[in-house]
Amino acid sequence: MTATAPAPSTARARATALLPRLALVLAALLATLFTAAAPATAHAALTASDPTDGAVVATAPAQVTLSFSEQVAMGDDSIRVLDPQGRRVDTGELRDMCSGNTVRYGTALHSGLPNGTYTVAWQAVSADSHPISGAFTFSIGAPSATEVSLPTTTAGGGPVGIAYGIARYAAYAGFTVLVGGAAFILLCWRRGAAQRPLQKLVVRAWVTLTAATLAMLVLRTPYTGSGRFADIFDLDGLRAVLETKTGASLVSRLLLLGAAALFVAVLFGVYARRTQDATSEEEDKDTRDLTFGLAIGGAVVAGGIAATWALSEHASTGIQPGLAMPADILHMLAVATWLGGLSALLVALHKVPGIERSAVRRFSGVAFVSVVVLAVTGVYQAWRQTGSWSALTGTEYGRLLLLKVALVAVLLGVAYMSRKWTARLAEAPTVREGAASEAGGLEVTADDVSRETSPAAATVTVPADPERAAQLARQRAALENAREKRVRDADPDRAGLRRSVLVEAAIAVVLLVVTTILTSTEPGRTVEQEAARGSSATAVPDRAVKITLPFDTGGQNGKGSVRLELDPGRVGANTLHLWADNGGGQPFDLPEIKVAFTLPAKDIGPLPVVPDQAAPGHWTASGVQLPLAGEWRIDVTVRTSDIDQTTVQKTVKIG
Repeated sequence: MTATAPAPSTARARATALLPRLALVLAALLATLFTAAAPATAHAALTASDPTDGAVVATAPAQVTLSFSEQVAMGDDSIRVLDPQGRRVDTGELRDMCSGNTVRYGTALHSGLPNGTYTVAWQAVSADSHPISGAFTFSIGAPSATEVSLPTTTAGGGPVGIAYGIARYAAYAGFTVLVGGAAFILLCWRRGAAQRPLQKLVVRAWVTLTAATLAMLVLRTPYTGSGRFADIFDLDGLRAVLETKTGASLVSRLLLLGAAALFVAVLFGVYARRTQDATSEEEDKDTRDLTFGLAIGGAVVAGGIAATWALSEHASTGIQPGLAMPADILHMLAVATWLGGLSALLVALHKVPGIERSAVRRFSGVAFVSVVVLAVTGVYQAWRQTGSWSALTGTEYGRLLLLKVALVAVLLGVAYMSRKWTARLAEAPTVREGAASEAGGLEVTADDVSRETSPAAATVTVPADPERAAQLARQRAALENAREKRVRDADPDRAGLRRSVLVEAAIAVVLLVVTTILTSTEPGRTVEQEAARGSSATAVPDRAVKITLPFDTGGQNGKGSVRLELDPGRVGANTLHLWADNGGGQPFDLPEIKVAFTLPAKDIGPLPVVPDQAAPGHWTASGVQLPLAGEWRIDVTVRTSDIDQTTVQKTVKIG
């Protein structure tokens, strides 16, 4: 007898009609976010400063300026200038001097600064949302002792950095399980929507992702700034975060998680009841329509959430951002579908005795497609972020990438074993087909069926004593758990598959940790570009090295400057010229002048040079040998009287 299909309820009809509209709205939001994304280079780097690191200037500068390789976010407290005693001598007001492709910021200094060595400490947030920081020194008049200790921790470090990193990992894990669990239900096992263990898994993933996103939003101010937990209550800092690309991405993620909550409610409400009640062809058609609507809406929501990472991290910076961001979204969705679906399958194998064999086979096919997408997008991302074979082994990013590839290879090997167990499940005959179908698919024994249907099992007398009733309830729960465990373990193929999937899940956890670290590591391509940029900015292979060093020996008529020229300024023999003047343009006939060359990176030097006087205020030396290329420190010692003497220095690049 064929049952007559009931008309869909009003609530179900509204839910079905709402999902396509929700998909269109989220697609428009996603398109808007992509349009707003601007290309940039990954991880900003300090390219120049005025005064330069180690410079000795004759008079106090009016301001300190910093130039960067790309646009950065800075605040009024981002540049700090400290005197030799550690007191701030800057006004605390940030000056934006960016123009065209030039990214330059500065801060004014107080007037009347005394001679000595000053420390500049700075911090900023690069376009890919990661904090950067640094410090250098310069001297006014002559170098001096300083009580300032350069920062030992970088921006984004310390306890706040650890908390932020935990939130980042939790967000990735929550996204993976949320998307993968929902995909497993819709694509592989629709009846799983009514299973309590899978419902708990997906809902807890949503809660984890939401809580982690909120934590990242409130921790963003101390993470990129002071590093103090108390700054999470700084409303001005939170307002500034909301104006950044990262802040906008986190807020967008929270809005999309609201849409995800609606999706989860429909999946485990209307859809779960619908799959349980589906008995006729018409009802099956209604179920397929609802499945299609949920699949479209869920895909758009998942893609939108993945885009909040792509729009604020490595994919939005560097070369080809227009192609890299969609590739990154596909990569994240493939990872989530595979690894998140794997976690759902593991829960189903452990907690749900009635999972059908066909669901396991369907997940095997979905996982294969996910791995193909992951491989294609992963190869492109690896090329984009490294750019050369040397970056794979010569940079931290490249080494982490190789570790990730190795973990994926191991995971694929274990997945191959899981596919073999799946094939054995498909070929194995079932026992008591009717009982198996009633239980949901996998075989159960005749004894299990008889126990389930026996009058003794169905008739339960509840004692009047509440304590005794609670004790009996616990006993019945223990017996039910034991029965379910016997059903699960009765099938050796199922037990083998469960162990194999458990190993896959363990490797997947490690893989997620490595991926999270990878997203916060400077790409190998950028590291090599910065190294090349640093070399080209300071090397002088085609002309002589020319520097001017002001000095003050402290005695009467002890002020002046030395102009040094090293020709050709390369490895090998060089000719050295020195000119000294008294500050008024007149030659300064010093009683003594000496030069020393030191290469700290190779522990070479100091190599002393005593030049010969060629004329008043002019000294020269030929055959000055510099054996290696690198950052050489030139120390010039001048004496203006029998007791007045000082040493000034400058670091130059020798090619």
